Amino acid sequence: MATRKAAVLRCINSGLTALDTSIARVPPKTTDGFYLSKEWRALLASVIKQRGRVCERCGRTGCRIFGDHIHELKDGGARLDSKNIMLLCGSCHSTKTVRARIIRNQRIATPSLTKE
Repeated sequence: MATRKAAVLRCINSGLTALDTSIARVPPKTTDGFYLSKEWRALLASVIKQRGRVCERCGRTGCRIFGDHIHELKDGGARLDSKNIMLLCGSCHSTKTVRARIIRNQRIATPSLTKE
């Protein structure tokens, strides 16, 4: 049986240093200018007047209510259609937005799952 010489591996100093990620900061959230427009504010006030300041998912009252697009704008939803607006509390709004983002990202990552 032939004997094999053990291969000696040497590490080459690449000159790269470790990146300190503890100083990284999330960029501040910015509001889309559309949500500051007179048209959006008027529509939201109208929807709240019609439906009341109540979360349409969980029924919560006495809290901040968000006007949420049912079919998100990034997915082609109508901007100023009251039928595309749902009034949600902060918790329900966050949950719905995260789910919509996950679905959108899955659709982008796997185009075969998109609607035809």
